[in-house]
Amino acid sequence: MIVVVDYGMCNVKSISNIIGKVGGDVTISSDIDEILDAEKIILPGIGSFDAGIKNLNKQSLITVLNEKVLKEKTPFLGICLGMQLITQNSEEGTLNGLGWIDAETVKFSSLKDNLKIPHMGWNYVNVKKNSKLFKDKYENPRFYFVHSYYVRCKDENDILATTEYGFDFVSAIEKDNIYATQFHPEKSHKFGMKLMENFVKNV
Repeated sequence: MIVVVDYGMCNVKSISNIIGKVGGDVTISSDIDEILDAEKIILPGIGSFDAGIKNLNKQSLITVLNEKVLKEKTPFLGICLGMQLITQNSEEGTLNGLGWIDAETVKFSSLKDNLKIPHMGWNYVNVKKNSKLFKDKYENPRFYFVHSYYVRCKDENDILATTEYGFDFVSAIEKDNIYATQFHPEKSHKFGMKLMENFVKNV
């Protein structure tokens, strides 16, 4: 069973729907026992960093997520804010992140060519290494983004993909059993469908 963690920061139904379409057995839950039984975990999210951490704390989910992801090595996929929350901290707030990745979340600033913030819309993703998440991907994969902050990795080995928006920023991460995307696969049509199929069947 794949558990999509519901902590009040995203319309989790759209993610659940795409998992079902690619043949995954999925439930939406904030129940600790269901998360403990999960074979895979997805942490989506839209909104502010501190609000996300506060909501995870309020529902007593941080301990169980640490247990599953760090100790049991359960496959994990963070999406958008869910990617940012696994870093050490964010310029958007004052609270510590989950700290699973040696990285920080920083704000887009001083972009050239009058590029707008937030970065919103379709953009190409440059995959940097072989990964089960991008197995048999479409040529020149494009995904849908909407974000004002991005993740800056301190360890280049954690970088799975980059995207150009004034400069090359990290748009996907992979470290052991931990995967994360800044883009929204659930809004990215065939490209996102293929990525989610890979997470369900190949990770």
